[in-house]
Amino acid sequence: MKRKALVFLLVLFAVSALFASGNQAGRDGGGVTTPVGSYPIKTDVTLDYWLALNTNVSPNYANLGETPFAKGLQERTGVKINYLHPPSGSTAAQEQLNLMIAAGEDLPDVIEWNWVTTYPGGPQKAIDDGVILNLNEVIDKYAPNLKAFLKANPKYDRMVKTDDGNYYVFPFIRGHDKLLYSQGLMIRKDWLDELNLAPPTTIDEWYTVLKAFKEKKNCPAPFTQVWTNNQRMFVESFGILKGFYIGAHDGQIHFGQIEPGYRDWMNTMAQWYREGLIDPDIASIQTSQQNQKMTAGTAGATVASVGSGMGTWTNSVRPSNPKYEIIALPSPDRARGQKRVYGIPNQPYSGQDSAAITANSKNVELAARYLDWGYTQAGHLYYNFGIEGESYTIVNGKPIYTPQIMNSPKGWPLSQSMSAYVRSTGAGPFIQNEGYIEQYYALPEQLQALTNYNTPGAINYLLPPITASQSESRELASIMNDINTYADEMMTKFILGTEVLNDSSWNTFVSTIRRMNIDRAIAIEKAALDRYQKR
Repeated sequence: MKRKALVFLLVLFAVSALFASGNQAGRDGGGVTTPVGSYPIKTDVTLDYWLALNTNVSPNYANLGETPFAKGLQERTGVKINYLHPPSGSTAAQEQLNLMIAAGEDLPDVIEWNWVTTYPGGPQKAIDDGVILNLNEVIDKYAPNLKAFLKANPKYDRMVKTDDGNYYVFPFIRGHDKLLYSQGLMIRKDWLDELNLAPPTTIDEWYTVLKAFKEKKNCPAPFTQVWTNNQRMFVESFGILKGFYIGAHDGQIHFGQIEPGYRDWMNTMAQWYREGLIDPDIASIQTSQQNQKMTAGTAGATVASVGSGMGTWTNSVRPSNPKYEIIALPSPDRARGQKRVYGIPNQPYSGQDSAAITANSKNVELAARYLDWGYTQAGHLYYNFGIEGESYTIVNGKPIYTPQIMNSPKGWPLSQSMSAYVRSTGAGPFIQNEGYIEQYYALPEQLQALTNYNTPGAINYLLPPITASQSESRELASIMNDINTYADEMMTKFILGTEVLNDSSWNTFVSTIRRMNIDRAIAIEKAALDRYQKR
């Protein structure tokens, strides 16, 4: 979407009301008689709703139902919700969900989860297994607002259904290009100014800057980052992406770790590591250590999130050091004249935290109508901005968060004060609005990051939310678990210098990955992509 996304959505929601007006009153076990599309719904049913509790909510509320957001949502929809939260952490949540499904017990009415990436065989298999509901008829009958949105947006419509053409969730969709980028390269702008250096735009310029940080600022770790996020560590500058991607030159699926550019990237990082330009502890860096280094001045550049990284560090250090400034930089070109084409945006729809109605729910109509409210005009504003007059006001036609949110009287961080009233800080069954991020990123340098990180066309080279069949999923997992383990171990050894990277070792590396059946994995991904494109 372009910048006029909110205006477009408001028009679209007005159109969707036409769908609602033509529906007759619906009924379910709760005696619902309110016409479809009308709110609040009159019902005595309480829906069970399972979802992970947002980490920005959990420090202040034990249950989402305690928040002003949930209380206001019940008032506006008329539907009572019993929120069920798994233990914190994705692994614990996955384990609880697996146990519920395996036990064959009655599942909650709604489960908010990523059915694309975490259910073996994908969402169609979850439907076939009788875990979640095929929503085609449900959306037709009870979700006029989501139906109108998907009809008006074919690219999203393709994303949120299975290869068989079945809808399965009320989706979370990032509704603007600004929402696709939330992390990337960052550098101490005050150090650049002090050393009379321009922000680097090529790999050679980055080398020069990091060398200056080491020699002139006596910086022990000019560049640091959390190692598990190393796919963002200049990789795309070398004409590849890590993992599977679509080649810009041929439109075919590639696996970056066996491409020549990957060898060039590892060689460059190994050289920087040998010269002390990369943190000597890079292979073990955790977020807490990264935070300490970037605020203490023992590191000058990194990869991090614009909110929890740049924003948190700046607000922490600037009171004592007014010159402290971090800016976001796009990944550099490999050399001047060699324009980079790849980037790593988020997908508009990745499956994240989207709401499925379970196949055993006795309240399908009510659940669908409740979830559909998130795609109305009122629901869109509410999920993104909260309660008018309390968490936001309309200023010059735009929703603006109130001082109560932006400067919490309770001393809460902005992410926490917002999350008490909205779900736009995370995800859920709604369309995220760029007005949220434009205010959450309160610093000018944060807003500039939205532009700097945007790589036009980069989304075209990422695999869309494709799904392998159950048998393909098992085979793919078996192949890729071994390949990824081996490739990451060797990459770490090559960069840290415990293994020499030369023609012989590179050829052995590539041939080993081919023997581990990477070509079969690429074929599985290609088959899934072909099915996706035929949706």
